[in-house]
Amino acid sequence: MPTAAPVVLFVSDHVAGSVHVLTVPDGTVTGRLTGRHLSEHAGFLALPGGRVACVDDRRGELLVLDPYGEELVERAVPVAVPAEHLACDPAGRRLAVTTGLGRNSEPWSDLLTVVDLATGETARVRTRVGEPGVTVLGGGDPLVVLRHREPGALAAHRFADLLAAPPGCPVVPPHEFLPLPDDGHGDAHAPGSGHLFVATGEGVHRARRKDDTLLAEAVIPWEAPARGWYLRLDTRRAALWSTLRGGAPDPLRWPEWTNQAWHHELETGRTTLTELGPGLVFRLALARSHTAFTRIHPDGDELLLLGADGVVRRSPLPAMDGAPRRGGTPWEGVQRRAVAASPGSDWVAVTRGGHGEVHIVDARTGHEAARPRLSTPLHHGGHMALRSRTDGAEGDPVGR
Repeated sequence: MPTAAPVVLFVSDHVAGSVHVLTVPDGTVTGRLTGRHLSEHAGFLALPGGRVACVDDRRGELLVLDPYGEELVERAVPVAVPAEHLACDPAGRRLAVTTGLGRNSEPWSDLLTVVDLATGETARVRTRVGEPGVTVLGGGDPLVVLRHREPGALAAHRFADLLAAPPGCPVVPPHEFLPLPDDGHGDAHAPGSGHLFVATGEGVHRARRKDDTLLAEAVIPWEAPARGWYLRLDTRRAALWSTLRGGAPDPLRWPEWTNQAWHHELETGRTTLTELGPGLVFRLALARSHTAFTRIHPDGDELLLLGADGVVRRSPLPAMDGAPRRGGTPWEGVQRRAVAASPGSDWVAVTRGGHGEVHIVDARTGHEAARPRLSTPLHHGGHMALRSRTDGAEGDPVGR
């Protein structure tokens, strides 16, 4: 019988400029890229067959990585940087990359890149300066929908129009607008229903495609005084996830921030809130039967594993040198943690920023199976993606 393809973990150290590929759960390094500074903000985008897409912010390339192929780098396509967000159509063929701040104090680039992986065609156009989110809606010719802030709006472009733009990065106006609040941050796309979702202070705004237009639908309330800044589609059970952050907005008071896991079932409209504890909780990861969070706090860090039964298992994590402290912010010049999981696996991975360590944990038990130490320190926590060849993670077509 043929051997099943292993579960693999991509670990990016965007500061040191490396990408490691490890088998899970043993943590054996099977591949490595050097001189590749991936955009931590754009993240990894799951593609069919266990592949991922990501953006090298230094070289200005979209990379398609295949851990099961003969060469790890399957494709490298020039794109505009600094990459802000990355998304694809439901088929995983047509991709869009927006640009944002990079290492700048304010947005300055208005370039959008679109890529057709099947034909190799690519084009760059100008849209609007900002930090736009992006989704690529299927159903006929894909629609590239940009989520803008200040003023807030959803702006829809036909993918074919963008790809047909002449050289020279021309300005291409959208053919459709929907107004949004100015504080949109967090995007999701459910290919099954064709809906797109945007997190704002008011709640989750949603719209669906009708022909080449966008129709706004009722806002999904947070059902809490807090709000989510990160939005993710659950491919396992047709739901949305976020982490609601409450408390004083002053970043110096981050140890007092409240955090709740927000889970909204798309078919029933039912929303569930689960208390996670104070401190810094942000991105989350979806394993087969659990949702994983990390909580950073001066009194101790934790891996939080929320089961389908609503029970949270808490596992302490060893302290990080250079971790956020009381009296400082949780963002500037400090170490953090990345978390990764696959909807087809029970394994969860967590980084220990500054130490180059990755904790590989069985979500069913909370027990650590391995703790590989890589050749780079994973400053700022790095970024990760956990994949298997048939896990279905590509059902979420937005980079994470």
